Amino acid sequence: MSDVPGLDGVLGVEHVELTPDRVVVRFTITDRHLQPFGIPHGGIYCAVHESTASMAGQIWLGTKGVVVGTNNSTDFLRQARNGDTITVTATPIHRGRTQQLWHLDSTNQDGKLIAQGQVRLANLDQEVPPEAIEAMKGNLQR
Repeated sequence: MSDVPGLDGVLGVEHVELTPDRVVVRFTITDRHLQPFGIPHGGIYCAVHESTASMAGQIWLGTKGVVVGTNNSTDFLRQARNGDTITVTATPIHRGRTQQLWHLDSTNQDGKLIAQGQVRLANLDQEVPPEAIEAMKGNLQR
């Protein structure tokens, strides 16, 4: 388990790069990521895509509001294997007043594209909880 809170921690996600224009995370496929047939569950890519895009969107939006996922579309292109290290990179397609759209690439340690997706976020006009601000600051300092 990683020291990252929430589902990302359960999945073993490590934050590699955190900027308003690009977020990169990494995790290694283990037995806990496999579906009953012994291959990585597609849901891990969906989950990591959404959390990575949400982190990127919140860093960009800052304290002006809270971002929430409204759509997550992920295509699975190549099967990863147990022991593979997956790097997920989020880059913005559109960032506006009420919504954001982020592109995500998941590649293996050889740079081969494993999954690709888009996550749409809504920018909600509400106060960012203080603990979220502290967590964001902590992540940016890594």
